[in-house]
Amino acid sequence: MAKKEVEQKQKSLPSTSKNPSMNQKQSADNKGLTVKKSDDVSEWYTQVIQKAELIEYSQVSGCYILRPNAYFIWEKVQAFFDQLIKKDGVKNVYFPLFIPENLLTREKEHVAGFAPEVAWVTHGGNTELKEKLAIRPTSETIMYESYSKWIRSHKDLPLRLNQWCNVVRWEFKHPIPFLRSREFLWQEGHTCFATKEEAVEETKTILDFYEQVFREMYALPVLKGRKSAQEKFAGADYTLSVEALLPSGKAIQGATSHHLGQNFAKAFDIAFLNDKREKDYVWQNSWGISTRSIGVMILMHGDDKGLVLPPKIAEKQVVIVPIFFGETKEKVLAEVEKMKAGLEKLGLRVHIDDREGYSPGWKFNEWEMKGVPVRIELGPKDLEKKQAIVVRRDTGEKTAVNIGSIISEVSGLLNTIHNSLLKKAEQLLASGIVKATTLKDAEKAIKDGKLIFAPWCASQECEDNFKEKTQAKSLNSPLEQPKVLGDCFACKKKATAWFYFGKSY
Repeated sequence: MAKKEVEQKQKSLPSTSKNPSMNQKQSADNKGLTVKKSDDVSEWYTQVIQKAELIEYSQVSGCYILRPNAYFIWEKVQAFFDQLIKKDGVKNVYFPLFIPENLLTREKEHVAGFAPEVAWVTHGGNTELKEKLAIRPTSETIMYESYSKWIRSHKDLPLRLNQWCNVVRWEFKHPIPFLRSREFLWQEGHTCFATKEEAVEETKTILDFYEQVFREMYALPVLKGRKSAQEKFAGADYTLSVEALLPSGKAIQGATSHHLGQNFAKAFDIAFLNDKREKDYVWQNSWGISTRSIGVMILMHGDDKGLVLPPKIAEKQVVIVPIFFGETKEKVLAEVEKMKAGLEKLGLRVHIDDREGYSPGWKFNEWEMKGVPVRIELGPKDLEKKQAIVVRRDTGEKTAVNIGSIISEVSGLLNTIHNSLLKKAEQLLASGIVKATTLKDAEKAIKDGKLIFAPWCASQECEDNFKEKTQAKSLNSPLEQPKVLGDCFACKKKATAWFYFGKSY
């Protein structure tokens, strides 16, 4: 995005000033979205990430500032996944950002796959470096040099390490915040085993962990499976992935788990003496999930009012908006403080919006834009009736709730909202997949914005031809799938597996 365009978009944002003399109507008008999600999802997305205060554009194309609202989501996902892998025996480490050229080029297939995306450092100050340094696009090469020093015996295995870091991939496609950025945050696990069986089993375990992240944190169902040979990670034997289907009809890769076989082990001499005192090479995996997952969640759940956050990743799970005037102020505020204390005792994240100079309607619109799951409204008339109005962000449903029941009601409602978002996404996924056994059926389904599930020969030529006709590509193949009988849906050669295909980000 050009700097001028960014500045124009930024000017449309409302002031955060608390000055009571501000033009509230103008601010409220600017705060809302100016396009419907169904009309222009790209412009809708651009407005949401800025107006919900998730992203700020920097002067470097493709590099974005994660504002507190966005970084909090990443922290919650990080904590959840970190707990899963640590319980499974993985330990965290940190390796350098800079990778010497000789290391990056050690594994030929790997470097060929990443060559167009690598950013290089050639000078330190005014001095030209003797050897170029790659800015980490992924860490296999720099980590495996150390692994070759640390692993000597079968007693040193398994070695299972993970790091949380940033990476740079200088893609020349149109960058999109979260979804395709040149610098992003992720975790990358790198593990070594004495046997292939152990490594293969771990790839599936990690894939299950990623599925849990999407279901339990983002309220998103995913398709789990194996990527095609042409879509696998450069240097891997094979790649497993989780893929999500978005309301636009496009799929998007959510996370990957790669089985590297012994390819890197042989390139970096990561060898050990087995229990027979014979030299053997380790079997390796690498796996990762990134801040791209935040963008997936935004596109899935957001609506024409803005962001819709699943409760577990919302920095503010409940916002209480007191409505007061004159002598009612103290009584209303005293009650909302009591509500807040009760909800916080249950571990909920609660915010009271008692700002003056803003109308209740302006506040409602702001918190809807930011996706807060539950809003509680309390005014003097509600106080007289001993009730409060509870509003769900996902459906907009308003309910009058007895003040004495607010704590238990809201606690249960947050779980209901998560389950409701997940169910809606599951229904979208189920209705968005069409089984296709002929090219004609497949082309029609893709044109209608669907994914297809089809018997496929798995050849690159066939995939390239289908992609040229439809702009759709292979996504993955279920690990457990129907028996493969008959011909490929696209080229009529013998089918080898059932695969999902679709247009994707």
